[in-house]
Amino acid sequence: MTGFARVDGHADGYSWTFEVKSVNGRNLDIRCRQPAGFDTLEAAARAEIPKRLARGSVNLNLTVTRSQSVSQLRINRELLAQVLELAREIEGAGAAPPRLDSLLAVRGIIEPVEEDEGDARDRVEAALKVDLGRLIGELVTARLSEGARLVTVLNGHLDEIERLITAAAACASTQPEALRERLRSQVAALLDAAPALPEERLAQEAAILIAKADVREEMDRLRAHIQAARDMLAEGGAIGRRFDFLCQEFNREANTLCSKSADVELTRIGLSLKASIEQLREQVQNIE
Repeated sequence: MTGFARVDGHADGYSWTFEVKSVNGRNLDIRCRQPAGFDTLEAAARAEIPKRLARGSVNLNLTVTRSQSVSQLRINRELLAQVLELAREIEGAGAAPPRLDSLLAVRGIIEPVEEDEGDARDRVEAALKVDLGRLIGELVTARLSEGARLVTVLNGHLDEIERLITAAAACASTQPEALRERLRSQVAALLDAAPALPEERLAQEAAILIAKADVREEMDRLRAHIQAARDMLAEGGAIGRRFDFLCQEFNREANTLCSKSADVELTRIGLSLKASIEQLREQVQNIE
């Protein structure tokens, strides 16, 4: 199931952008790209994403930019005390008292303090992990939104399959009288070809002909598959794998129906049924 999410953040002189997108996939495949030094984020992503997603190819990208470092400043109080003491001595000799800006201009009175880089990185990584959780949550929301739209599409395909099954059931070749007439003609052909055919063998051949001609069992199973599909859509959750398997069962029954058909109209309906099932299967690849 496709989806996209983006989260921006900043802390302690760092700014970053998280982007994640997912596309269809039979299994869950996670790929991460992050700057050197932020490898712990990949481990966190690989631990968290499987808790929220079951299928899809997920690509996560992190870009980090560090702004120009601005050092904090502090006053060297010991040096300031010495300067003030000297100023008082000079003032006692009749000189004017020193101005504040003159005191602060003395080299060493104000000095930069470099922050511990390790502490800053720890705080940044903690903030990144919080944003990673937000990012995955937004991706899940995007996928759920698409899933809600897909439910309508899938139900539309199921409606079309159901309509075709109804048309096949109404086809004259599937009705009991038509089956009996076909059986009479085929039995007559058997008797003409082998007049001395034993009754037991004739009964076996008749049973085989009936089994080959009757598609009502396949249509019953197709109807059951439709109900199972609707139940799964109502259930929600990670149903993609089960739904994909159900589409294989749909296709198997449609193939059998076409192979049993000796009627042009029923064959046409069967081919349309196979096309609709294939459209359903293609959309099922988009769900989790």
